[in-house]
Amino acid sequence: MAIGKITKQLVDSISAGERDQFIWDSIVKGFGLKVTPSGSKVFIVQYRDPALRGSRPSRVTIGKFGSPWTADNARMEAKRILGMVATGNDPTKIKASNKTALTVAELCDVYLKRGVSMKKESTIATDRGRIERHIKPLLGRFKVSQVTKQEVRKFISDVAAGKTARDVKTGLRGRAIVTGGRGTATRTAGLLSGIFAFAVEAGYLETNPVHGVPKFKGKKNERFLTLPEIQTIGGILTEMEGEGVNQKALSIIRLLALTGARRGEIVNLKRSEVDVDSRTLRFDDSKTGQKNIPLNRAAIEILSRIIAEDQPKRSAYLFPAETGDGPYNGVPKVWRAVRDRIGDPTLRLHDLRHSFASLAVSQGASLPMIGALLGHANSATTQRYAHLSDDPVRGATEMVGDAISAVWRE
Repeated sequence: MAIGKITKQLVDSISAGERDQFIWDSIVKGFGLKVTPSGSKVFIVQYRDPALRGSRPSRVTIGKFGSPWTADNARMEAKRILGMVATGNDPTKIKASNKTALTVAELCDVYLKRGVSMKKESTIATDRGRIERHIKPLLGRFKVSQVTKQEVRKFISDVAAGKTARDVKTGLRGRAIVTGGRGTATRTAGLLSGIFAFAVEAGYLETNPVHGVPKFKGKKNERFLTLPEIQTIGGILTEMEGEGVNQKALSIIRLLALTGARRGEIVNLKRSEVDVDSRTLRFDDSKTGQKNIPLNRAAIEILSRIIAEDQPKRSAYLFPAETGDGPYNGVPKVWRAVRDRIGDPTLRLHDLRHSFASLAVSQGASLPMIGALLGHANSATTQRYAHLSDDPVRGATEMVGDAISAVWRE
């Protein structure tokens, strides 16, 4: 049993013997290095329970020599452990209890059962996908108490680097291509923070290890189309209509441009949510809950035609699926064809919503009016919109509808 200050030079100089060798640090009593016959070099800390006189020594493994366990780092960890012992916290007992503690995978399952009551089904489905495809593969085996900021940083880096990328078969013909990337890493880290916040509230943890860990800055993907660009899209939609392209998809795209609504709101639009007489869409369950959108004349023309043509009513949805009871789901394919004709593969359907807002501003609508038209959920913003009457809001949507309608008829 040798004693001396444990340094990198000392550790490097020790060769394996026929049995375990122990070198004890002369600076921190109880801190040591164990060298096995196979040549493995492991930092350890040994102590006795101060409350039990004559008790046998207990030993805790800190880690193998190398990154991150340098001699100095291991000595600091030994001091931390010995400090726990001095305050009556036995590390060996804590380690034993951790064996039965919740894993991150188990925490995620609990979260999906008890922590998502205020979320929409579509959001829960997205959360479940991120949990199964990113969080569980990388962190699932860890005990909740073992997840440190260092582990969270590594997690974000690994997702961004594509470590969880894979091609998943989701059914007889379905596929889910998981690519990872910085955006996915940031969004998944946000979900992970929410899961750990739930764990803190439920008493599994004292602090959230995700708090304070830097994330990749999101790229602003907003695109604002000009009236000439919208005119081009209108012409393409008219051409496609003459070619026999699905009328439902074309009508949905037109309504997205004319209302500033979210894609899901129009795709999942129900007949009961269309109030033609008051020229209003009354959504029962949008992304931000119940909300109303005033309709301009151009949008009313499209909706009135669809309602008149579809008699008798065979579905609760205004745009029903070709088969089955759900809503029509062919818009992305038609939109890709529109983008191909424009020559802009990055243009998104959501950009029609941004463009609606941009055109409203250019037509003289105030920012509070824009927020009311788009149904923003921020509580402070919503409060700022509370004093607005329906007339100026309707006037704003009329301006946008007239402007788009005019260029489409040219």
